[in-house]
Amino acid sequence: MNNPSLSEILNIKHPIIMAPMFLVTNTKMVKEAMKAGIAGAIPAHNFRTIEGFELALQELEQAKTEGGAWGVNLIVNRSNPLLNEQLLACLRHQPDFVITSLGDPSGIVESCKPEGIKVFCDVIDSKHARKAEEALADALIAVNNQAGGHLGPYSPEELIPTLKSETNLPVISAGGVGDSEGVQRMLNLGACGVSIGSPFIACEESPVSAEYKKAVIDYGSGDIVTTKKLSGVSCTIIKTPYVEKIGTERNLLETLSHSLPFLKKTIKTLTFYRGMSALRKAAFSATYKTVWCAGPSIDYVKAIVPLRDIVVQLTKSAE
Repeated sequence: MNNPSLSEILNIKHPIIMAPMFLVTNTKMVKEAMKAGIAGAIPAHNFRTIEGFELALQELEQAKTEGGAWGVNLIVNRSNPLLNEQLLACLRHQPDFVITSLGDPSGIVESCKPEGIKVFCDVIDSKHARKAEEALADALIAVNNQAGGHLGPYSPEELIPTLKSETNLPVISAGGVGDSEGVQRMLNLGACGVSIGSPFIACEESPVSAEYKKAVIDYGSGDIVTTKKLSGVSCTIIKTPYVEKIGTERNLLETLSHSLPFLKKTIKTLTFYRGMSALRKAAFSATYKTVWCAGPSIDYVKAIVPLRDIVVQLTKSAE
């Protein structure tokens, strides 16, 4: 059946996941999310070493609260050489759920489900959704065209009903939500819950620079552009003066190298690492190379506030 709410699936008060945002989501944010009655997820790729990742998992395992849930996001394609070690660390520390991105989730499902760890799969269309269902995933995260970071081609109004009609898995909507009315709108479309990222970037607990937080407040949805230059796949960033200068389209050499079969995988991996390095430098220090990842829901960010206040804003109609 595909009708349980996310609150029931994860035993949380509100049907919301604070999305795992590269460089942004840290253990402090996830712990505050759990205290506020929602789920929080941390990206494994935020950690350069397995030792650092393991310490974070230990901290979250010890901080688990009643009514909250925590999870981990794993990149499951070839760009992640640490995947096997990250998975083993998850099995040791037992998050409530794992979110898979950018690859075949079947190996993650086979390892996690016997341990009672739920697996949610990022999908952008029905083709990927059916593969996740065949792999026996627990739910789909429907990444729509309003998502921050990596996004899909379809609106939530198109994507959610399609996934519900073509699979029997619960659908969690990801993208474009920044207030309680948006949450309710996704639930009315048939989603069991919502994954929300960009509105949390500028919270007090976020580790990113003051400049990044100020940009999230000062810029709006009209300043969000999409580029493939960072990771090889479509990714949303804020159109800062530096982004305007370098452009969002691949140059001729980049386009040609991505089209050559014998170079494609190598170039894609190198592009991913170079792009992630640029994001890391911009996230934590003042630099003229301001490449900041965010989605259109930064429209809802007006000030730097405690994370719990954002959760109240997202859930006030339910209250």
